[in-house]
Amino acid sequence: MNKSKLARLGEILEENVKSGHIAGGNVAVMYKGEEIYYAEAGYADIAGGRKIQRDSIFRLYSMSKPITAAAVMLLVERGMLDMLDPIAKFIPTFEHMTVATAEGDVAAVRPVTVKDCMCMTSGLPYGTDPDLSSQDVGKVFDEMYDRLYTDNQMSTVEFAIKLGNCRLDFEPGTHWRYGTSADVLGAVVEIVSGMRFGDFLQKEFFEPLGMKDTGFGVPAQKLDRLVVAYEETPEGLIEYHGNHLGIINHMDKENAFQSGGAGLVSTIDDYEKFTQMLMNKGSYEGRTYLAPRTVEFLTHSRLTPSQQENMNCWESLAGFTYGNLMRILDDPAKAVINGSMGEYGWDGWLGPYFANMPEEDVTFLLMVQRKDTGTFDVTRKLRNVLATALE
Repeated sequence: MNKSKLARLGEILEENVKSGHIAGGNVAVMYKGEEIYYAEAGYADIAGGRKIQRDSIFRLYSMSKPITAAAVMLLVERGMLDMLDPIAKFIPTFEHMTVATAEGDVAAVRPVTVKDCMCMTSGLPYGTDPDLSSQDVGKVFDEMYDRLYTDNQMSTVEFAIKLGNCRLDFEPGTHWRYGTSADVLGAVVEIVSGMRFGDFLQKEFFEPLGMKDTGFGVPAQKLDRLVVAYEETPEGLIEYHGNHLGIINHMDKENAFQSGGAGLVSTIDDYEKFTQMLMNKGSYEGRTYLAPRTVEFLTHSRLTPSQQENMNCWESLAGFTYGNLMRILDDPAKAVINGSMGEYGWDGWLGPYFANMPEEDVTFLLMVQRKDTGTFDVTRKLRNVLATALE
């Protein structure tokens, strides 16, 4: 590892803050279990002049999904869940699902399974597109938003029950489409464990790992550490106040909906602990959270060729396959970043990102707070600089 080259990571963050491309962020690199680089730049709150710090709390959005996948795998290794369990076993509305086709609705040939949800091959989309299945899901989210600031919020399980009444985009297992599958899994974990999803994560992962600032909300005494979310406009960055995917953006009210796909908040230090548990094959600081074989299964899944066709349309993920709610690089020659064979991880709608690279024993972590980013140009630039240090 050429550590001297890592200084460029912080410079890139600073440059993008000065250009107004991002409000701020922090980045960390782990090598052989030790943090060898950290940098922070910019603002957690531009108007308030509050700077990004190590303990700044970020909304993870879809970077919640790998944690949900770990929770599912914990139940699998305990014999409480089977990957081929039909979701209807836990949520009866999934018993008789229909598929929206050009010729009309047809009964699904087989049920949606846990594995379908873990691989995003369930046929359940997000509610943001004009197709019929997406419209169905969109109506569920609309109801959630209507109830978000009332005393009758939609719960994790109720959301999944309502998804079971939505039409699927395709026959389960035949294609890949990013969507609400992880939210269904959060409800399944809640039902199987007999605990609220957040309580299960707190007991099994967050508390023992020391992830003290990770959860489905922010306590009042920590709200001054929550970063402001921003969106980029032709006039520059402006604050974003929407409640995307049912998440209460300002974290000023407890949310009954504990979204396995998007609901968690965390810090770079907290998420670093989760990544190292995975890198250590399920163990961290002397405690085992998942068996090594479980982690091997969790981080090495693959889509079938027919499923992969849909994912190939996602340009920023060229060269990657998908499984267990994470991307896995299986063709570096096709990738648009200088990546590592077998690396895995995920990102979030506001830009948080992680990658574990077992071949190099390296973890890369980025936290930012700009809407509609995911893996964006800043992330790719940082990853490409990191690659030059892997000597």
